[in-house]
Amino acid sequence: MNTKYLDLLAEKYDSEEKVVTEIINLEAILNLPKGTEHFVSDLHGEYHAFQHVLRNGSGKVKEKITDIFKDKLTKEEITEFATLVYYPEEKLTLIKNNVNNKQALYDWYEETICNMVQLIPYASSKYTRSKLRKALPKQFVYIIEELLYKSDKYSNKTTYYEKIVQEIILLGQADKLITGLAYTIQQLVVDHLHVVGDIYDRGPDPDKIVDTLIDYHSVDIQWGNHDVLWMGAYAGSKVCLANIIRICARYNNLDIIEDVYGINLRPLLNVAEKYYEDNPAFRPKMRPDNPLSEDEALQITKIHQAIAIIQFKLESPIIKRRPFFNMSERLLLEKIDYESNEVTVYGKTYSLENTCFATINPEDPAALLPEEQEIIDKLLLSVQHSEKLARHMKFLLKKGNLYLRYNGNLLIHGCIPVDEEGNMEQMEIEGESYKGRELLDKFEQYLRQAFTDIDKTDDLATDMVWYLWTGEYSSLFGKRAMTTFERYFIQDKEAHKEQKNPYFYLRENEQACRNMLEEFGLDPDHGHIINGHTPVKEIEGENPIKANGKMIVIDGGFSKAYQSTTGIAGYTLLYNSFGMQLVSHQHFNSKKAVLLNGADVLSVKRVVDKELERKKVRETNVGHRLVKEIDMLKQLLEYQYMT
Repeated sequence: MNTKYLDLLAEKYDSEEKVVTEIINLEAILNLPKGTEHFVSDLHGEYHAFQHVLRNGSGKVKEKITDIFKDKLTKEEITEFATLVYYPEEKLTLIKNNVNNKQALYDWYEETICNMVQLIPYASSKYTRSKLRKALPKQFVYIIEELLYKSDKYSNKTTYYEKIVQEIILLGQADKLITGLAYTIQQLVVDHLHVVGDIYDRGPDPDKIVDTLIDYHSVDIQWGNHDVLWMGAYAGSKVCLANIIRICARYNNLDIIEDVYGINLRPLLNVAEKYYEDNPAFRPKMRPDNPLSEDEALQITKIHQAIAIIQFKLESPIIKRRPFFNMSERLLLEKIDYESNEVTVYGKTYSLENTCFATINPEDPAALLPEEQEIIDKLLLSVQHSEKLARHMKFLLKKGNLYLRYNGNLLIHGCIPVDEEGNMEQMEIEGESYKGRELLDKFEQYLRQAFTDIDKTDDLATDMVWYLWTGEYSSLFGKRAMTTFERYFIQDKEAHKEQKNPYFYLRENEQACRNMLEEFGLDPDHGHIINGHTPVKEIEGENPIKANGKMIVIDGGFSKAYQSTTGIAGYTLLYNSFGMQLVSHQHFNSKKAVLLNGADVLSVKRVVDKELERKKVRETNVGHRLVKEIDMLKQLLEYQYMT
């Protein structure tokens, strides 16, 4: 196999000179500073806030502009220039509308192009010329490179360089050039993006976030529990499908299902109208950007009840056929006394309120009505034939993992299931026990298996995907049981509480975090666990940097639903060759506020860890791959040209 690979390699490098040149090039790259990694988490459909953070690089763009132009531009001019880099098309329109004088506009174009050409080398100083060239707008590569690498030592080319800029403006290409350079700067400032889970649910535009990620130059994803729910629905899990519709109804986001992904909810509405009335427990959460009429709110309330009951019914057969899930206490429909309207949960009996049990047969509570069965079958067929949803789910599968070991750090959305002493908790699956990293690998294996045959709807793989959403030992859920049923029907809030896995208090403990890093084969002296999933209540003084810096929790509340709890609007993390910085964000009002007022949503940057020596590419995942390539090229040199 090695000889065959070398033969294939020889087709690309078909001369000794080409091999030697590539070895020299790769060896040189290993000694460049590592690029900037950008970490985001728990986006929950908040596309506009995410876009702003992405475009400004969590403040890195403005930071670089300030470094270069602090002695040339005022603070207001720096903000104006930064806004142009974030939103070039919109800002150009505003500027042109405010400048009536042709000469003034010409002068502005000339100065702005020169400033951008001056900023590009600084933003790309850690990269090779080849990498920079790939980031430049293709139609202007030759012109930009002439301006970037201009040298007029002997005063022979002054007019040449001036004429390039003049002709760009006179030929009406300045807007296109400035826009292309702005996006190049955004790309250069952040080398790689990590999305540490939960793109979907709650917010209105998860599809737009995924479209953005598909086009992004370098990204990976660590699946969140909400992402896996959507993936499971596409892969054939009817109970996952019922869950995503229920959550969309709850958060007034059914247009994602219908308008974005083209899934027809009319049959579900027909059954909902037939069996259900108004119910305060199922009223949708109102959104300022999507007001509802009373009739619309009532329709969603009925859909919400219909799909919730279907979901509860679909859970029962899974729990029964998978006894190793250890979820028999969640057979709640069977624990209801339908005459007294009470339910017994974990040994305690509660009165039920706001019930909607019209389609439940007390003799066989989990049985779907024929029309309910028909609805869920049609919905699944529609989901699996949605071209856009298929494209999005396949992208998540391709770019995603349950966890990622990257540049010495462990990226994981939820938790690592542990007991009170910090030992890895074991789960038995079909007679075999798994724990720690091995358990997470097993979970991921089942999820990927579910995608290999999406026509299978009740197999172990699809059941395991649902378990990832709600199971006791799921690394994505991290609680002993999900109390969705209790929150709808039981007034006593004690019944709503969900006991968290000990991970969530042990992550404050440095030794526990070091043990977890070792479990995943990482150096506990230099590594960190980067975590999302649970919003950090900064408003109550909670610190997102835990365990003496070994644990960094970056869910600070991108989702508007959490911002009253967290007091902020999200964290992001930056990791460059000098170390790590945690950035907290204030509420993002609108793009318009940024364009008109230069409103900045960044609040505080906190140093997490400072590198004693500047980290180089050689020490990164990319560097390890390049070292292997160099080794193969040296083998090729010996095999092909020195024998």
